[in-house]
Amino acid sequence: MHDGSYLNFRSAGTALVLDCTGGGLPRVVHWGADLGELGQDAMASLARAAVPQIASNNVDLAVPLSLLPEHSAGWQGTPGLTGHRAGADFSTAFAVTSLRAEGRSLAVVAEDVVAALELRLEIELTESGLVRQRARLTSLAEDGGALFTLGGLLLALPVPERATELLDMTGRHLRERTPQRHAFTIGTHLRDNRKGRTGTDAVTVHIAGEAGFGFRSGEVWGLHVGWSGNHRSLAERTHTGVSLLAGGELPLAGEIALGAGESYTSPWVFGSYGRAGLDELAGRFHGYLRARPHHPSSPRPVTLNVWEAVYFNHDLPRLKELADAAAEIGAERFVLDDGWFRGRRDDHAGLGDWYVDETVWPDGLHPLVGYVRGLGLEFGLWVEPEMVNVNSDLARAHPEWIMATGDRLPPESRHQQVLDLGHPEAYAYILERLDSLVGEYELTYLKWDHNRDLVEAGHSPTGRAGVHAQTLAVYRLMDELRKRHPNLEIESCSSGGGRVDLGILERTDRVWTSDCIDALERQLIQRWTGVLLPPELMGSHVGAPEAHTTGRTHGLEFRAGTALFGHFGIEWDLTSASPEDRAALAEWIALHKRLRPLLHTGRVVREDHPDPALWVHGVVAEDGGHAVFALAQVATSVQSPPGRVRLPGLEPDATYRLAPLAPADRPRGPAMDALAWWGEGVTLPGRVLSEVGVRAPIQNPERLVLLEARRVGS
Repeated sequence: MHDGSYLNFRSAGTALVLDCTGGGLPRVVHWGADLGELGQDAMASLARAAVPQIASNNVDLAVPLSLLPEHSAGWQGTPGLTGHRAGADFSTAFAVTSLRAEGRSLAVVAEDVVAALELRLEIELTESGLVRQRARLTSLAEDGGALFTLGGLLLALPVPERATELLDMTGRHLRERTPQRHAFTIGTHLRDNRKGRTGTDAVTVHIAGEAGFGFRSGEVWGLHVGWSGNHRSLAERTHTGVSLLAGGELPLAGEIALGAGESYTSPWVFGSYGRAGLDELAGRFHGYLRARPHHPSSPRPVTLNVWEAVYFNHDLPRLKELADAAAEIGAERFVLDDGWFRGRRDDHAGLGDWYVDETVWPDGLHPLVGYVRGLGLEFGLWVEPEMVNVNSDLARAHPEWIMATGDRLPPESRHQQVLDLGHPEAYAYILERLDSLVGEYELTYLKWDHNRDLVEAGHSPTGRAGVHAQTLAVYRLMDELRKRHPNLEIESCSSGGGRVDLGILERTDRVWTSDCIDALERQLIQRWTGVLLPPELMGSHVGAPEAHTTGRTHGLEFRAGTALFGHFGIEWDLTSASPEDRAALAEWIALHKRLRPLLHTGRVVREDHPDPALWVHGVVAEDGGHAVFALAQVATSVQSPPGRVRLPGLEPDATYRLAPLAPADRPRGPAMDALAWWGEGVTLPGRVLSEVGVRAPIQNPERLVLLEARRVGS
């Protein structure tokens, strides 16, 4: 038990100081840089020093900002809890009944007797310095009493006044996680997502920071909602000088109504801090994910996915030829994409009929599966279990399993509707079909797609909103499937990168970062996805020379060098590639296999290079002994030759041998002979490479070179 005073959680250079005095919900006194050991007197003084004076025309007391901000305490910003019982009990006043601190975590139980509600809060500071918190709300009303209709439950973390800029992300299909920056002004910057999935335009991480913060400079604080359904994220600054980040699930009207003894548990809300920029903030997310017991630990298999090679045109000899080509260049996994099940000759029909199409596969998938495995490749399969085409046997047999308001179908998207997994029979059908497929073919991998937003997502026949139940059912379905098949890995694909969050990643092993494999677009998409996810969780493939989604043409070194910094794969009709291209791609695959122990465990670093046409990023081993960097020319520079590039993250006092890395060691541009150090490399201290740097090569736009640094003596 805790005595109701102060707590100082510390880890990895971060501190979370909590004020648990007074009987109200805990308040955050400090979230940021580690302050060292603090006694109770020091923390009490710190808390007193933060209490503002009473300003005119405000309430006559200092208004505390608790983890769940309450209107009853005088808080007039966005409330932490909204809801009511038939219009009453709209404002809560929770009193703490129990506090339990253990290690770097605190469990709080509080009750509002009048509103007949119990609140259980959990907050902890993880080993990597990441804050995570969630809440459980229970109705204590007597049987027969009014239901408590939940409007929302948002958990908050304060940020200091010096955080004057906001950065969040937006996007669309084929252009996910596009950053946007603006001033953190008085008012609320609200990002609501009502798409029924995380969304291609999701905020991802809501970041507040010092003016001009970058990847390697400026204090930053970020918040992420670990939920795969509707959610809310906000940054708020009041005229009374309080600034905060908050987030949680965003229930639809009437979606969550608690009867006697019923509970609602919020998603985890994560907070990350960086004293020196976004790389540190991102590193805490990466460290948290990598510390999970179920985080992928085996080498991530080089994956060939056949979608852009064959689309719906499944043909056994053709697919065998692709498998031969994949095995020849060193691929390790073969994934059969959309088009293998009944009636699926295009995207207008078949979803829901999860049986192998006998007209295309008279012997089932066994001939292909056996052939692929005979080549030494794993076999994976594409599915989209949450969706259904109206033109399917399933929809004709069970129209009541389609999510709808009760008297009409929602507008179609990609010619499909949403299957109501909150319906027990629909859930049981999908579980049986997936379980049977995984078992029959001994699948080790599912590419799990989700190709539309949820519109008017209601349970039939009542028409009540059902996104919350749908999200939990998807989690339950994945959890049960993996329980039955412990060796199964699942990829989260959702129109590409439309479901990228820490909720879905509790039960999946990577995300398909985007349906766009254009390397130039992927440079941006992967750069900003990396604020949340480490490279090994980002599916990153080498596409065809001409990108299918944009029509751009790139050389192999730019395409493969972009894919190198992720879970590497191929999305290209290798049978159409020249022998020279196949041989070159085999070199890249060999390089990735050599580097993946570094790429998938090391610290991701990005340089704030002053020239926006040149992006510098890399991965540095945790012990500082080995690093690889990419210099990606993403546009035409206004200056030529370019200046120096700094290589961040190296040990300052270590000496490194830096050299260009084949096969991306020959920039394509004019006057390459003039770069004196390029041919033989250079040996310099890490401090010099990080603070001064080396002269960058002249490159044509949309080109990339690699540099490898090894500590001398390693």
